[in-house]
Amino acid sequence: MSANQLDKKSQAWSALFSEPMSELVKRYTASVSFDRRLWRADIDGSLAHAEMLAAQGVISAADRSAIERGMAQIVQEIESGAFEWKLDLEDVHLNIEARLTQLVGDAGKRLHTGRSRNDQVATDVRLWLRGEIDLIGGLLADLQAALLDLAEKNADVILPGFTHLQVAQPVSFGHHMLAYVEMFSRDAERLLDVRRRVNRLPLGAAALAGTSYPLDRERVARTLGMEDVCQNSLDAVSDRDFAIEFSAAASLAMVHVSRFSEELVLWMSQSFGFIDIADRFCTGSSIMPQKKNPDVPELARGKTGRVVGHLMGLITLMKGQPLAYNKDNQEDKEPLFDTVDTLKDTLRIFAEMVGGITVKAEAMERAALRGYATATDLADYMVKKGLPFRDAHEVVAHAVKSALQQGVDLSELPLSTLQGFSPLVGEDVYEVLSLRGSLNARDILGGTAPAQVRAQIARHRERLAAR
Repeated sequence: MSANQLDKKSQAWSALFSEPMSELVKRYTASVSFDRRLWRADIDGSLAHAEMLAAQGVISAADRSAIERGMAQIVQEIESGAFEWKLDLEDVHLNIEARLTQLVGDAGKRLHTGRSRNDQVATDVRLWLRGEIDLIGGLLADLQAALLDLAEKNADVILPGFTHLQVAQPVSFGHHMLAYVEMFSRDAERLLDVRRRVNRLPLGAAALAGTSYPLDRERVARTLGMEDVCQNSLDAVSDRDFAIEFSAAASLAMVHVSRFSEELVLWMSQSFGFIDIADRFCTGSSIMPQKKNPDVPELARGKTGRVVGHLMGLITLMKGQPLAYNKDNQEDKEPLFDTVDTLKDTLRIFAEMVGGITVKAEAMERAALRGYATATDLADYMVKKGLPFRDAHEVVAHAVKSALQQGVDLSELPLSTLQGFSPLVGEDVYEVLSLRGSLNARDILGGTAPAQVRAQIARHRERLAAR
């Protein structure tokens, strides 16, 4: 039998049709250009299926051996680049099955017993995504570790903390970095939770109704390291919740990247001047020679919209589908693949970029002094002296107004001036009004005091070491 004849016979529906598929339709419906990345998952799933079929007596031991031998050669061909991917064979599954049949004959044709491409592709995507989630978990850990290093180096550096982008209170720069460590640690937790639902086996659901062959689906699940078996055949082949869940978790991770990016862009601008990013992560201008542009953070903000868009696309893809499988679901792969690629690339480059951030401590401290960041500390000081907080708030507002008019910081107001606002003010007030004093005073769990920052860094390092 010629290769062309074999390719045509691989289209299992061809005997029913009186005319060949048009070239336009062939190109429109084919997915092999992008789903070929599932090849290893497809082969792993097929080998587990063949092992089970032989154990159940559905195929012979000789057929199983032939399938394994043929698949080993296909792996070698794909890895070496010698495998010929054919558009005529539509997708990764038929390409591999056709080559297997070329290599081992009828044994290759028997491999598809008890399964459909519907449950096969659902299994392949789950196996592939499970591996990608594990890789992303490692990249999230790398980014957290880089942030912890940056936080530890700058635990004592004073940064103006903002609300409404207005100077609010002084915080440790290390504490600020730990906020992102918390975000990315939640992202890792979410992905682990998603992984449990990804790691369920659809294989054996066949086209939609199950199969009359005596399959042992639990055996296949164990072989593939899957935690459970999809319990309803209709749902097994048509469910893409796991892809949507992953995309939602990925979108949130990218949102956290984007928030961090926004701060890096602001902090690197001349208006702030808080940090510098290493040259290798920046570009210049084609017309303005003085420019150094933070392209990586800016592009990450843009790519966040792309990933969130993929999430919306997947939700829209599923919202109108009746049970069970529909060709619409072919459209799940490109957005899912691109989401995975974008998230991995972004996390990888950010872990490296964080290591190239230079902190400008003096500029940060000057900015904190300009914003009356210790005003709340003065209010707390008077509350501890017995004044109700609302009254203390009013007193401090007058003190800030006076400092503004004189163009000085609260800590630069004479004691007599401060006592004019409240007789409760004593000479010890200047300890409270210093940025360092404000920072050290917040020595509670979750607070910004350097001692707390270092304790949190140790906690996070221990958590990451145990993952």
